[in-house]
Amino acid sequence: QVQLVESGGGLVQAGGSLRLSCAASGLTFSKFAMGWFRQAPGLEREFVAAIDYRGDTADYVDSVKGRFTISRDNAKNTVYLQMNSLKFEDKAVYYCAADGLGYGTRRPRAYEYWGQGTQVTVSS
Repeated sequence: QVQLVESGGGLVQAGGSLRLSCAASGLTFSKFAMGWFRQAPGLEREFVAAIDYRGDTADYVDSVKGRFTISRDNAKNTVYLQMNSLKFEDKAVYYCAADGLGYGTRRPRAYEYWGQGTQVTVSS
């Protein structure tokens, strides 16, 4: 029923940019906060960014502040992650997730729905 589909991953050189998209269906998108998480090989899933249901507030992990921007278009049921000045350390599978409480937290267990992930590879 509920489906989140990430896209936009790929290979980019360090210092480059990439824009991830997550298209949602099967839920009332405008009532859900949306988050981006990532998981690098051998590591636990890490919070990256979250945006509240209206798109008025955003939260970022310190390591991406000033480089990444989360945004959403409720008319398109889509959340984005613009990634600039990419570093090798950003290499991971990136997942989008939906939080029914509507505000977006850093805790992955607060998110009810998850996408399948999209691979981001950064070369140096």
